[in-house]
Amino acid sequence: MEHYLREREGKQLHDPIRIEKTKNSSSSRCEYVDGPVIVGAGPSGLAAAACLKEKGVPCVVLERSNCIASLWQLKTYDRLRLHLPKQFCELPFLGFPSNFPTYPTKQQFIKYLEDYAKKFDIRPRFNETVAHAEYDSTLGFWRVKSAGLKGETEYVCRCLVVATGENAEPVVPQIEGMEEFGGPIRHTSLYKSGDEYRLKRVLVVGCGNSGMEVCLDLCNNKAKPSIVVRDTVHVLPREMLGKSTFGLSMWLLKWLPMRLVDRFLLIVSWLMLGDTARFGLDRPRLGPLELKNLSGKTPVLDVGTLAKIKSGDIKVFPSIKRLKRHAVEFVNGKIQNFDAIILATGYRSNVPSWLKEGQMFSKKDGFPRKAFPNGWKGEYGLYAVGFTKRGLLGASMDAKKIAEDIERCWKVEAKQKLAFVSSLLPRSLS
Repeated sequence: MEHYLREREGKQLHDPIRIEKTKNSSSSRCEYVDGPVIVGAGPSGLAAAACLKEKGVPCVVLERSNCIASLWQLKTYDRLRLHLPKQFCELPFLGFPSNFPTYPTKQQFIKYLEDYAKKFDIRPRFNETVAHAEYDSTLGFWRVKSAGLKGETEYVCRCLVVATGENAEPVVPQIEGMEEFGGPIRHTSLYKSGDEYRLKRVLVVGCGNSGMEVCLDLCNNKAKPSIVVRDTVHVLPREMLGKSTFGLSMWLLKWLPMRLVDRFLLIVSWLMLGDTARFGLDRPRLGPLELKNLSGKTPVLDVGTLAKIKSGDIKVFPSIKRLKRHAVEFVNGKIQNFDAIILATGYRSNVPSWLKEGQMFSKKDGFPRKAFPNGWKGEYGLYAVGFTKRGLLGASMDAKKIAEDIERCWKVEAKQKLAFVSSLLPRSLS
C-alpha cells in the first residue's frame, strides 16, 4: 500500500493537469486508512465505530457537519422526544442514564450520544464532505474523496461503511404556485418552535410523526394550524394498557402472528381513540405492523395531536391542488387562506449522489437492495448501517454484524502480513 501511495504521488508531481488543479486549491492529499472508513457520525456511524473499537479494529469517521448527530442537533424542532421508550433506542454497550425519562428529550438524547462518543474515544473528522467513493478493482481498495476546510483528501481503505442514514437530505416537493404564495414555505428541518408563528394560520403538509407533533407545537404556541393528510395513516396511542405500544407489540409478536397482533392494536386503538376516519384520518387496509414490515411506513404514535383535531383546534385538509397568493386550493375545490406553510414531507438517502457502485444500493431510493435483515453487507468490503427502516434498534443490530465481519477479515489479513514479514526474516531470527 505504501508503495502505491509513493508511486501515485510521484506521478502527480509531473502531471500538468494535477499541477494546475493544485494551483487553484488550498491542498490535496492522499491518506491510507489501516481499517474501515465510516461515512457519517450520526447514531449509526457512532454505533459502528464503537463496535469496531470493541473488536480492536481502528477506523476513521468522516462527518460533513461540524458535530456528531447533526440531524438531531441542527435540523430538529425543540419539543422533539424519542418516539420509542429509551430501552429500544440504546446503542451497543451503553444504556441510557437511569434518571432519564422513558422518552428522552432531544437535548438528553444528544447528551447521550456525546457521552457515547467520549466513552469509546470516537473522534470524527468534522467538516469532511464525501463527494465520491468508488472501489478500485485494480488496487483492491476503496478510494474515498472528501472535501474539507483544509482542502481535498483521498482516503484509501479496505472497507467502507456507509452510515449517512435514511434521513440525509430533506424532501421538498414542488407544488404548483409556490412562487406565488408570498408567505414563508419551510421544511421541518428548518422549524424550531411554534413561537414564531403565534396567531398565524399555518398549513402543515404531511401527517407522519413529525407533522403531527409540529401541529401540536403550533397549537401550544397559540398558532392556528391545519394539516394536509394526503394518504391513509395509522394513528396509535403511544401507550396501551400501561405499556408502550411498541414494547407491547414486540412482546406479543413472540407469541402471536403479526396479523393477530395488528388486529389487537387496532381494536385497542379504536377503544382509546375512536374512529379516526371521522376526522379525516382514514386507516390503511394493512395493519400497522404489516404495513411497516412491507413498506417501512411508520404508524403515528399520538402524543396529544388527535385530541386537538377532535376539538377543531387543528383542521384536516386533503391534498393540495395549487397555491395562490397567501391561499391554498385543495383537490376538493376548497380554498383557504394561510400565512405560512411547513413541509413535514420527510427525508431521503443521498447515497447515490456520492457512492459509485450499482450492486448494493438502489439508485432510485438510496437504500440497500436486499431487505432487512440482509442489507448490511455488500461486496468488496462495502457495508451499510442505519438503512433498516427500524430505527436505532435496527442500526445497532447492523453495527454488531458489521464489526464481527470486519474483525474476521482483519484477523485473516493480520495473519497474512505476519506470514509475509516472517518469510523475509533470516531463518535464525524467524
